[in-house]
Order: sequence, then C-alpha cells, then structure tokens
Amino acid sequence: MAADAAEAVQVRGALVRLRRATGLPVAFGGLVEDGRRQMRISELNGNATTALSSLAVVSGNGLGGKVVALSRPCAVTDYSASRQISHEYDVAVATEGLKSVLAVPVVVRRRVRGVLYGALRTAQPLGDRVLNAAVAAARDVEQSLVAREEARALLGAVREPEAPAGAAWERVRDAHGALRSLAQRVEDPVLRAELLAVCGRLAGAGAPVRSARAAHLAPREVDVLSCVAGGSTNAATAELLGLRPETVKAYLRSAMRKLGAHTRWEAVVAARRAGVLP
Repeated sequence: MAADAAEAVQVRGALVRLRRATGLPVAFGGLVEDGRRQMRISELNGNATTALSSLAVVSGNGLGGKVVALSRPCAVTDYSASRQISHEYDVAVATEGLKSVLAVPVVVRRRVRGVLYGALRTAQPLGDRVLNAAVAAARDVEQSLVAREEARALLGAVREPEAPAGAAWERVRDAHGALRSLAQRVEDPVLRAELLAVCGRLAGAGAPVRSARAAHLAPREVDVLSCVAGGSTNAATAELLGLRPETVKAYLRSAMRKLGAHTRWEAVVAARRAGVLP
C-alpha cells in the first residue's frame, strides 16, 4: 500500500470513530500537502454533497486554516456568521449545509500534518465531550503517522546488503525493540502487520538462516525476548508491553523451552542466531 493511500486510510478510520463517538452527522479531513502551507480535504463521512471534496485549505484561511496556523483546536457555532475566522470557503460550507463546525490538528513532531473536522447542520454549541472525542481521533492519526515514519526509517536501515556492526548494530537492536513495543499499541491491524514485518526484516538482517525451532515462537514471546535483549527486567518488560509481570515470566519460560535455553540470556542468543532477533 502506498504511503499516501495508507495515510488516507488512517484519516478515514478516524472520521468513522469520530462520528461514532460524538453522533455528529458529518466529519471530514485531510493531510497537509508536502512542502506547501495548505491541507487538502480528502476524506468525507456523512456528507450530502461533494462541495468539500478536494478543497485546498490555505494556512490561516477559514476554520481549518486557522487550526493549521495556530496548531490548536478551534470551533465556531455558526460558520458563515462567525467573526473568528475568514470566509474564503463559505460557499462550499453552505452548499454542504454546515453550521456548527469544529476542527482539530493532527500534530507530529510539533508540525501540523493534518486537520479533522466535525460538524452539525444546525447552529448550536459543540461541547467538551465532542471536542475531546475529536482530539482523541486526531491522536490516533498522529500515532499511526509516527509509527509509519519509524517503519520507513527502519526499512532504510535494512536495505543495505551488509548488516551494520558494533555500536551501529546495537542501535538497530534498540530500534527493533522499540518498534515491536510500538506495534502492540497500534490499533490498525494493517499498520501493525506492516510494523511487525519490518521487525522481521531487521531481525533477519543479522542471521539469514532461521531454525525450525525458533520459527515457532509466538509474537508475544518475541516481544518479551526483544525487551530482555535490551536489558529490561521482567517488571520493566511488563510495563512496556502492557502485560502483568507473571504473564511476562510465562512467555519467557515458554520461549526458553522452545529455544532449548536454560537462562534468559541464552534464549536471547539463540533467538539472534535463528534470526528472530537482530
């Protein structure tokens, strides 16, 4: 899946969740175009017309442009009559029949990457519950964008024919552990699978031949071994993976048994030799 298509899927899913959580009849949004001071509305949910589709919103203009410029949520009770915003997009908004509109930014590494909108067709205040739900939807998109950027960076690390050595390889191992932990916090199953596939490529870069025994390790067993390889205690591993310490111990015992290891470090070494860990 192309990066822009995958990012569009994230925005689309966030709009569905936003409408479900708030009951708002209309939600729409899009991402800021690379190298430009504007975002384009690419995804709509609950719309009655195509008036807003592909609309380019310039930073500072309208409600969404204000959000891009200020990097904070904004809302108006009656869009066409509001004195808080400029009115370059009144025709499109009126054609769709929108009155009360809120917009929240999608911010990644202090840069606005997109905007999510929610709207009513009547002029009435949008309360804190609606705003909080919109912010939560934006956070979901932010997390997905960060995860995808991390995946692309790590993919670049494993495209080289030779595995890095010394301190450079230790950084790859650290990144592998962080990425596996991050993958478990990503709700989107497609993106989670992509991240775990990158983890597999990182692990295989150091040991191209996998053993049949290690191939049967469960994903959570690999997660635990990855944390152990980074020096985490069982308690720290449990916190990183959102598990109970007793569950971590059980996964570790199971992995050790499958790998024929007698200690946690022997299990890490065996997993590395098998290409399960970098």
